[in-house]
Amino acid sequence: MTDGVMLGMPALPPPVLGERRKTRQLMVGKVGVGSEFPVSVQSMTTTLTSDVNATLQQIAELTASGCDIVRVACPSQDDADALPAIARKSQIPVIADIHFQPKYVFAAIDAGCAAVRVNPGNIRKFDDKVKEIAAAAKDRGTPIRIGVNAGSLDPRLLKKYGKATPEALAESALWEAGLFAEHDFHDLKISVKHNDPVVMVRAYEILAEQCDYPLHLGVTEAGPAFQGTIKSAVAFGALLRQGIGDTIRVSLSAPPVEEIKVGVQILQSLNLRPRKLEIVSCPSCGRAQVDVYTLAEQVTAGLEGLEVPLRVAVMGCVVNGPGEAREADLGVASGNGKGQIFVKGEVVKTVPEHQIVETLIEEAMRIAESMEVPDDASAAAPVVTVG
Repeated sequence: MTDGVMLGMPALPPPVLGERRKTRQLMVGKVGVGSEFPVSVQSMTTTLTSDVNATLQQIAELTASGCDIVRVACPSQDDADALPAIARKSQIPVIADIHFQPKYVFAAIDAGCAAVRVNPGNIRKFDDKVKEIAAAAKDRGTPIRIGVNAGSLDPRLLKKYGKATPEALAESALWEAGLFAEHDFHDLKISVKHNDPVVMVRAYEILAEQCDYPLHLGVTEAGPAFQGTIKSAVAFGALLRQGIGDTIRVSLSAPPVEEIKVGVQILQSLNLRPRKLEIVSCPSCGRAQVDVYTLAEQVTAGLEGLEVPLRVAVMGCVVNGPGEAREADLGVASGNGKGQIFVKGEVVKTVPEHQIVETLIEEAMRIAESMEVPDDASAAAPVVTVG
């Protein structure tokens, strides 16, 4: 509250595109997964898991960026030996990623990992081990993620379908889930990843129709940062629009912190995670009377790390500028070498163009200091518009 005016979005829950699909619920450490919990964001460390200090350092960086759950690779005995220390010291739940060697599944469970990801397609005689894995996981209360990938699909299904079709991916996951269910183990989360967003979306749609397990979304091998962001955003949007998806991982050929930034922004854009700082700014336009690109970049950099829900509008012409600036918590409508500064719809001052960035940052900090950051996860962040 500033000068008697409520900032930010309305206190009512913000609108969402689709109602969440009803699922089973499970706990991955302290993070609830399923339709009764918020969609969570995951990433995976790139360090050698056996290097405990380096891995914990990267987990800390991911945590600071908004990561909810982290996965670590476990391809060797040295990695398995490091799991107890990592699971114990990590600030967020740790999932062990297991391929090829079923013995590491048991090692991860014994190490106290919050969950274990298994890929049945590349673990030798995995189906023969399901009874033992289910017993060990049930004894420790450890959820299992069945992670089916197009690049490592079970040979039986490749032979049946000819390639990794949506039907093949879904059938593989449901087959394995059925084996666990035979042993009365249901703490499962499922993923069916493919590098083609269209194939991936259809595979998840099939799963959503045929089971009630929580689903982990991912476009695997999505590519470099720009391409991977586009692929992930369109695929996640298509599925989350239908209420499908309980955890997400944006797979980029980039540092894992970048995956978290994209994932968090996707969820914020869909009102599935509370919005924080939001910058609204004009696109390229011949009407702009100021350098909007530079203004927006400088304002964004100056407000980096601001945690309150604040919408800031940076507008560069008289057509849409005043209207957009009035709709934001804080905004500027620029032109003719000066900028009108708006706070919640009211012009509070007019400053020369060279003082716009400094003034916006000062006003944003003043507003942030006077705001109470809501504890309610449904509250939305203030928005800053640049245009």
